[in-house]
Amino acid sequence: METRKPDQTAPDGPARLELEFAVEGRDFAAAGNAASRIKRALEHVGFAARAVRRASITAYEAEMNIVIHARRGVIRACITPEAVTITADDEGPGIPDIELAMQEGYSTAPEDIREMGFGAGMGLPNMRKCSDRFSIESRVGQGTAVRAVIRNERRGTEGRGLDR
Repeated sequence: METRKPDQTAPDGPARLELEFAVEGRDFAAAGNAASRIKRALEHVGFAARAVRRASITAYEAEMNIVIHARRGVIRACITPEAVTITADDEGPGIPDIELAMQEGYSTAPEDIREMGFGAGMGLPNMRKCSDRFSIESRVGQGTAVRAVIRNERRGTEGRGLDR
């Protein structure tokens, strides 16, 4: 399910586009759909290619974490000319040790997920690497909330390492 609010001008800011996608746990047939639609929206509004790539990776990893680990969740993207903010809120087991979960290669994915080629323990680290700002909050037994901001690079600065 997608909810889309058309371009609107906030009372105190620029035009923005808000997208929202429901994501179901273990729904591998639909996995990646939200990230693909966010990518298309960013391309449509003229985001720089490098920012689109970083946001797409972030959205995909967030979406896959919901599919792999949670019962259900929601992916949101708030797009302005300056940045995209991607949030992922899930109803899942939560993360008991966020610092450990942020280490490359650490995974709690079950064996059947790993056999499908997922759960390598790179999702959260990749999201952090692709984001200009990244935060994660989790409550064991309730779920996890991730927020990532990716700035839209100015035209002509792509590939120059000006994203951090």
